[in-house]
Amino acid sequence: MNTARHKGSISHLVFPLSILGILILINLIKGADYFSITMINGAMYGNIPNILFGASELVILAIGMTFVTASSRGQDISVGVAAAITSAVFVQVLLNASEITWFIIAQGFLVSCVVGILIGAFNGSLVAIFKVQPMVATLILFTAGRSISFMIDGKLSPVLANELTSRIGGVIPGIPIQTPILLTAVFIALIALLLKTTNIRLYVETVGINEKAARLNGINPVKIKFLTYVILGLCCAAAGFLAVCKAGRHDSVNILKFVEMDAILAVAIGGNALSGGKFSISGSIIGAYTIEVLSRTLLRLEVGTETIKAFKAVFIIILMIVSSPALREYIARTRLRLRTGGAR
Repeated sequence: MNTARHKGSISHLVFPLSILGILILINLIKGADYFSITMINGAMYGNIPNILFGASELVILAIGMTFVTASSRGQDISVGVAAAITSAVFVQVLLNASEITWFIIAQGFLVSCVVGILIGAFNGSLVAIFKVQPMVATLILFTAGRSISFMIDGKLSPVLANELTSRIGGVIPGIPIQTPILLTAVFIALIALLLKTTNIRLYVETVGINEKAARLNGINPVKIKFLTYVILGLCCAAAGFLAVCKAGRHDSVNILKFVEMDAILAVAIGGNALSGGKFSISGSIIGAYTIEVLSRTLLRLEVGTETIKAFKAVFIIILMIVSSPALREYIARTRLRLRTGGAR
């Protein structure tokens, strides 16, 4: 059974890895120096480090979105707004401290995580307890969230003029890899440990595939759905923390703006069905990096910033058609027809 699951997980990765490979090939054709790395002040910079750095928040949000999609068979469209609120709380904790130390930063992050849990609990309650469709339930926060964040900021855009937060959003002296890349790797490792040491994958997939069957097997669908939204709330807090440390200031209007759609797309590119059920965290991670590579590839091809969204939309349409069950079924039928004809 483990062998079958292993083969299934590999097959799910073929599509996202193929797309990523095609984009990298385009970049190599554009310039052979694509993989070159430059050391600046003891830190590595270049296309690959920049991609890993730029996709940090999206990777974390895509992981949380995968859990929610698998269990609730729907998507949370408020993740960027939730990150804006949690990061606003984090900034306020720092600004209200007499001196910003590592302890205060850790304290601020923990407080933002608590807020993220409360946000996840709010959305999770609407979906799991009151049976509200996920996209409709999260539309409430999507509509009002940035106004809440703006009020937390005191109707300003507070600046984090601090060396410690700059190191979190940039580079720690003596470490050649940018800090957000390291923190994202730690987060991925923690999720991998969670999946390895608990039965959460089994429970989430069971609930996503068939709630009635899950209930008959002693699994509480309400608790599982609620838990996945809480996990996503923590992911929002982590993503908001990284985003505000990178920017060095908190902009309620623009921080992680429209990241919701990219997170959903990352899940889809990763080979996960948006209708729930079985999921692949590794696929979603590759999907998130693929989106970042796509954005940077378009810039490398000198596509204007304003027109990138249009090119991105066309790319998304092509991806969705190629990966659609209808097309796959048609190809399978055609192959069967050809083989049958060949046998005759």
